[in-house]
Amino acid sequence: MHARVAAASTAALLGGAVLILPTSPAHSVTGSGGPVVVSHRGASAYAPENTLAAIDKADDMGFRWVENDVQRTRDGVLVVIHDDTLTRTTNVEEVYPRRSPWKVKDFTAKEIARLDAGSWFGRRYAGAHVPTLEQYMNRVSRNHQKLVMEIKNPELYPGIERQTLKLLNNAGWLDADHLRNRLIVQSFSPASVRTVHNLRPGVKTALLGTPSVADLPAYAEFTDQINSSYTSISTGYVAAIHAFDGPHGKPLEILTWTVNDTAAARRVAGYDVDGVITNRPDVVRRALSAY
Repeated sequence: MHARVAAASTAALLGGAVLILPTSPAHSVTGSGGPVVVSHRGASAYAPENTLAAIDKADDMGFRWVENDVQRTRDGVLVVIHDDTLTRTTNVEEVYPRRSPWKVKDFTAKEIARLDAGSWFGRRYAGAHVPTLEQYMNRVSRNHQKLVMEIKNPELYPGIERQTLKLLNNAGWLDADHLRNRLIVQSFSPASVRTVHNLRPGVKTALLGTPSVADLPAYAEFTDQINSSYTSISTGYVAAIHAFDGPHGKPLEILTWTVNDTAAARRVAGYDVDGVITNRPDVVRRALSAY
């Protein structure tokens, strides 16, 4: 174990009472020296989450990084939606009243395309659709945005990692520039993250959650980031993450979620996180610029 790893691990176990900074620069997500702001499911406080409208809103507000969730339909089409059911963010119960429990995996892409994924958020977004991942990538590319992509519920969709990477490749997102600067693939499933890394080692990956410091060496073999809820981290824990080198020879990073107010944004910036995932990117940007 490196000396900086041992020291940072001790700090984490002490609840952040001691801060040992890593010997390598932490903020390599953007190279800016400060936390990057990532629009969670697009600018989801201002437009319906995971829709094209939400990433367009983030673009209009001047935010380059967006985050999304990927699942798969019954006929094998990748779509962008957070829940494994369609009920919360679409009118599926009205359109298909006899199809309970309305799981994404039980509907074809054509059936999902019929749904209204915007009216729940507000009348002005009536008629917005659940986008396919192909449609979503076309829009992100058009907007010159960068993407944190979550593979959601991979246990429901065997082979989704390979399928996702194939689509990304076809969309031009696995070239050197995108791999270096514009793409992160994450999941709550360590097995899914490992699969992505094994299939395409050049892809920057992230494990969602707050694993113990003792488990970090194993995860650092195949993930570049540990992306944790802001309520579960401390200065010491972030220092412990930064003390380990990931599979590309750089210190592990942390993007923390879901930070939506000024106080929380300033608190996690004080922890030295690399990025903040937020529904309200404008609020976080103001908080960090004045910090």
